[in-house]
This record gives sequence, C-alpha cells and structure tokens, in this order.
Amino acid sequence: MFRRREPVPFAFVAEADRFRSNVAPPPRERASAGQIAGRWLLGMTIVAALVGSLVLGMPALSTDSHSPAQQSQASQGH
Repeated sequence: MFRRREPVPFAFVAEADRFRSNVAPPPRERASAGQIAGRWLLGMTIVAALVGSLVLGMPALSTDSHSPAQQSQASQGH
C-alpha cells in the first residue's frame, strides 16, 4: 500500500498519541465499616451455601456399593 506524502491536515491528530489529559478521576471514597461488614457477611453466606450444598449433595452423588440395598415396600411384596 502506498503512503501519503502530504502532511496531516489536523495537527492534533498527529499528536494524539502524546496527548495527556489534565482531568483526574475523582478520589475513591473509602468503604464504611458497615459496608465492609456487609460484604464480608455476603461472602461468608455464599461460601456457606456452596459448602452446605456440597455436604447435602454428596450422599446423592456417591456410588457406594457397600451400603445395604434399599428396597421399597412394593418390591418386598407388602
């Protein structure tokens, strides 16, 4: 592809890579003690829910063949 030989018509386009903004973002506010406690409580609730579902779901997922066979009353002829 060919390169353009004429100068860029707008100087600010050529200097855009060197441009730095003088507008700073606003300072970030510190979280209050209540917000920190709320985040901690929410995190612990989520972790407890995951652990609880794992504990309650493990017996259903296990394929333990050493447990006694469970038979319904219909299969026993009652």
